[in-house]
Amino acid sequence: MSLRPVALVLGAAVREDGRASPALARRVARAVQLWQAGEVRAIIGCGGVGRFPPAEAAVIAGLCRQAGLPGEAVLEEARSVDTEQNVLLALPLLEALETREVVLVTDLYHLPRALLVARRAGLSARGAATPLRGARPLPQLRAALREIPALLCYLLRGAGRRR
Repeated sequence: MSLRPVALVLGAAVREDGRASPALARRVARAVQLWQAGEVRAIIGCGGVGRFPPAEAAVIAGLCRQAGLPGEAVLEEARSVDTEQNVLLALPLLEALETREVVLVTDLYHLPRALLVARRAGLSARGAATPLRGARPLPQLRAALREIPALLCYLLRGAGRRR
């Protein structure tokens, strides 16, 4: 019997008051949904301190626990500052869980770049995008347009390959 994969919730902004931005809250809600449906066995929150504290991973973990997930099902990778680091710095946690199978939880526009990094890092990865319901269209469009050069940059520089 194979074990279920682990969800990696990729970080997004924390607001000045320490609460999750709407994007981060949507990502956590999607990960909790996967856990409740039995599709993942644990959740790793990824992300260090951005513009405002606390670390994105700490906010992710707190929201997961508020949703009723047991403490042992929630881990934190709280040092990363970008997508590549989200994945690479989560590798030791995945090794401790004895898995290389992950479900990346992020926004749809971000999934291609995140999957590229995860697969280059040797992970068996699939994506679970957040629903667009509740997302404001203009910020979503801006973020999607930003992903085009970011994906090209990651492709060209080999992002995700272990050095």
